[in-house]
Amino acid sequence: MKRNIRKVAVLGSGVMGSAIACHFANVGCEVLLLDIVPKEAEDSTNKMARNSIVNGALKAALKSKPSPIYIQSFAKRITTGNMTDDMKKIADYDWIIEVVVERLDIKKIVFENVEKYRTPGTLITSNTSGIPINMMLEGRSEDFQKHFLGTHFFNPPRYLKLLEIIPTPKTDPAVVEFLMDYGAKILGKSTVLCKDTPAFIANRVGVFAIQDLFHTVTEMGLTVGEVDKLTGPVMGRPKSATFRTCDVVGLDTLVHVANGVKDNCPDDERKAVFNTPSFVSTMLEKNWLGSKTGQGFYKKSKDANGKKTILELNLETLEYQEKGNVKFATLEAAKQAEDLKSRTKILFSGKDKAGDFYRKVFTGVFQYVTNRIPEISDETYRIDDALRAGFGWEMGPFETWDAIGFEKALTTMEEMGMKPAQFVYDMKEAGVTSFYKLEDGMRKYYDINAKKYLVIPGTEELLSLANLKETNTVWSNADTSIIDLGDGILNVEFHSKMNTIGGEVLAGINKAIDMAENEAQYKGVVISNEGENFSVGANVGLIFMMAVEQEYDELDFAIKTFQNTMMRARYSNIPVVVAPHGMTLGGGCELCLHADKVIANAETYIGLVEFGVGLIPGGGGSKEFALRTSDEFGEGDIRTNTLRNKFLTVGQAKVATSAYEGFDLGYLRKGQDEVVVSRAHQLSYAKQSCLTMANKGYQQQAQRTDIKVLGKEGLGIVYVGAHSMMSGNYMSKHDQVISEKLGFVLCGGDLSHPTEVSEQYLLDLERRAFLELCAEKKTLERIQSILQTGRVLRN
Repeated sequence: MKRNIRKVAVLGSGVMGSAIACHFANVGCEVLLLDIVPKEAEDSTNKMARNSIVNGALKAALKSKPSPIYIQSFAKRITTGNMTDDMKKIADYDWIIEVVVERLDIKKIVFENVEKYRTPGTLITSNTSGIPINMMLEGRSEDFQKHFLGTHFFNPPRYLKLLEIIPTPKTDPAVVEFLMDYGAKILGKSTVLCKDTPAFIANRVGVFAIQDLFHTVTEMGLTVGEVDKLTGPVMGRPKSATFRTCDVVGLDTLVHVANGVKDNCPDDERKAVFNTPSFVSTMLEKNWLGSKTGQGFYKKSKDANGKKTILELNLETLEYQEKGNVKFATLEAAKQAEDLKSRTKILFSGKDKAGDFYRKVFTGVFQYVTNRIPEISDETYRIDDALRAGFGWEMGPFETWDAIGFEKALTTMEEMGMKPAQFVYDMKEAGVTSFYKLEDGMRKYYDINAKKYLVIPGTEELLSLANLKETNTVWSNADTSIIDLGDGILNVEFHSKMNTIGGEVLAGINKAIDMAENEAQYKGVVISNEGENFSVGANVGLIFMMAVEQEYDELDFAIKTFQNTMMRARYSNIPVVVAPHGMTLGGGCELCLHADKVIANAETYIGLVEFGVGLIPGGGGSKEFALRTSDEFGEGDIRTNTLRNKFLTVGQAKVATSAYEGFDLGYLRKGQDEVVVSRAHQLSYAKQSCLTMANKGYQQQAQRTDIKVLGKEGLGIVYVGAHSMMSGNYMSKHDQVISEKLGFVLCGGDLSHPTEVSEQYLLDLERRAFLELCAEKKTLERIQSILQTGRVLRN
């Protein structure tokens, strides 16, 4: 029987329960969120009083930042209730998820109640992070046991991609297979199959790594600031690094997991690592748990001048002190490397204190993960997947080992007394010198039981630019690669710094369209990349240099080239699909505005943010908003309201907090553009969409000449509004100038009455206004400030 998930019941509305409910609402499910009746309302018949716990929890979740829900209207998909009055409703639900307090006795009571109302065949799972899954089965029916397993979401569920799937020996394999697929495709998760062992995979290894680092810091005499500098992005870890992450998570939470492993894994050869260091014990006693108590490894303070500052904890004196400058020769050398694999080799080979630190940290983790096979997983790739998705590591332990070099890492481990498990030596003896390899565009892992390389399950139908780049790149320049995705579809990948759009990227886009238009084997173009963000916009530094040098002819040519490239994406004779993710700002947004179709990842933060640097969108963005304003025009006041709304979206540099909000702000088109929750499946779907358009018969369209603009009728509204804002000190004089330039373009200039104009007419107005603003001293000062601080423009 084909299983469908339309309705999900979440039992328990705490931080995790409410957030899980929100994420199911995000993907379109009807959600029932239940919690207990408060003691004071047990005898009440007032529904609001009896549901006060669940309603309060959901309300708090919806107000939290970052938001657990893509767009607030999706919260209407969630119905609340209580476990006394409403448990019978679960009979109509396809999946029941238990997210109550981490006490086995309470969970058993909940499951006993569930059994009374649950329809046979319904999925029932627990979100426990530490209680053995099989211990929850006692007294449950055969059907319950068959459809029961653990589903461990990581917090916050919307943003952290890991979903650990933990079956029991009695779980139906078909249920496991279904949830592995559903979690990946529908929920957008990296689903990792785990064994029912303490802390499962991610927390078992991730918390070990943190605990081991605690002890290493003490031994090597490193400071909090030094460690966070060493263990952040340079190492392929989150910006919050180690100690800042502990402050965010909560030191008590970390110690709770560590104690759970220590108490429940008596045979773990490194169980001493899970002992609490003395400085951590003192912090617990003082209630210095991190952000939730106001201080932890870091503490916000004010200096003698009243300026806000952040102090770091001295781990020896346990007193707070100012953060010092961190400098290591190994770090300076690593900064020169372009990619993480190259950086990792440099870090591991460092000759200073930092190098000693990295070797100790890496070899400790390498040894530990080899000894966890087959205890927590039979396959190496599951451990890597769990650490990437759950802890934000760019490379998992075995991937890091490959980056350093199989033999080099092994030799260093032996020298440091950190010999790995026997299967590593078996690999070496068999002549196998890596845990992964690329073959025929597929990434394969070495299966230590089969003793050969196998395709990673679940990736057979996925497209990966990283996997295809070596064999399928058909053209490239410094900032762009054109990769053949197969079936006649080309992909344009950016790899400039922060994926900014400059001359090389524009050349790559034009080259791909040239190839698809003129070479018979190609049918269409997809524009996507696998960077952290799709694009933070045009190369502002280049604009600044030309403006400062007053090279206005060259600047005019550069802007015209950008505009022409965007228009070519819109009006070529082949389909162009753009697949954005992450920050998609400025020029990146303009590229989306001109695509035949946008396949956006749900976590796409899209917006025209040029106003923040003292400019207006100059790559066709202002023109496109004038066009979309025209298409939405009604009559009378409705017409001017439409103009006002579009003007404010650009003038306030609004950035969508999800792709779904991008529709409301007018960056994405309802009925045309689409959203994909799964980042892993996004490129495959974008390719298929492009192929469908091409095979359907794609016809190049004529440029628009019927764009209705309001001229002076609209300008009056813009100018009065800008003047009022400036007079009320809500904007600067310079902001008023920018507002009037933007309004001038959106209204089609100072035409005497509403008129239909062409796209080219609006592009010329846009380019002129952009150049005029580049000549403004205040604009150059803003751009210079942004370049100096490295800020990214985003609300």
